[in-house]
Amino acid sequence: MNLSDIFLDHSAVVIISLIILSFIAGFIDAIVGGGGLIQLPALLINMPNQTLLTIFGTNKIAALAGTSVAAYQYSKRIKFDYKLLLIISFFSFVASFLGAKAVSFIKVETLKPIILIILILIAIYTFIKKDLGSVQTKQLARNKQILFGSLIGIVVGFYDGFFGPGTGSFFVLGFVVILGFEFVNASAYSKIINCMTNISALIVFIKNGDYLIEIAILMSVFNIVGSIIGSRVALKKGNGFVRIIFLVIVSIMILRYGYDVFWK
Repeated sequence: MNLSDIFLDHSAVVIISLIILSFIAGFIDAIVGGGGLIQLPALLINMPNQTLLTIFGTNKIAALAGTSVAAYQYSKRIKFDYKLLLIISFFSFVASFLGAKAVSFIKVETLKPIILIILILIAIYTFIKKDLGSVQTKQLARNKQILFGSLIGIVVGFYDGFFGPGTGSFFVLGFVVILGFEFVNASAYSKIINCMTNISALIVFIKNGDYLIEIAILMSVFNIVGSIIGSRVALKKGNGFVRIIFLVIVSIMILRYGYDVFWK
């Protein structure tokens, strides 16, 4: 592996584009998830000759690097329920592994209309509920927390394994709406669990050689820098700020999926 080969194999425009977009992806993802909406298209546009699986694997490596750092930043300030976190992480890990295995069998295009409808409903609900995520709204019994949290892990974890963009945002929404978490706490939980889903999917991609290590390392460095800054901003600004960023990211996801469904 020789990182200097990047500058021989790719133009300065491609390298600069990946650096800038990886930083932005890390920053956004650390706050509320959705970094894949920026980073994955960046790879698809700048690496048109690579296979889709190679793009997915490369993206996962960079995403894992940034998400891990963000998770550490949150862990210093947020008190976790480690039993709940461990159980959700386990189901998310298994589901993501199965999702990565299913990439070759499931056509993402068939699911995009369903995802689009879900996103629109999410945006409307979050906009109407002005106090959503501002305080912890539910005190569920432990058994219900574990059950509902596990279901969130299975559904979102599988999605992350076979596709991925917006996974962090889906986790955040599930934790806020279903488990009643505050937005900042939900972001903290989502980061650690998202690490598990990324690791799980990467087991499949790395085993099959579906990654570009030099590009992944380059993007990882700047994703990490963005994640450090993003997590600090989220912790400083609080739930109201995170809610606004969440709405922005969901709106971008709606535009992206709408384009794919109706015009692409």
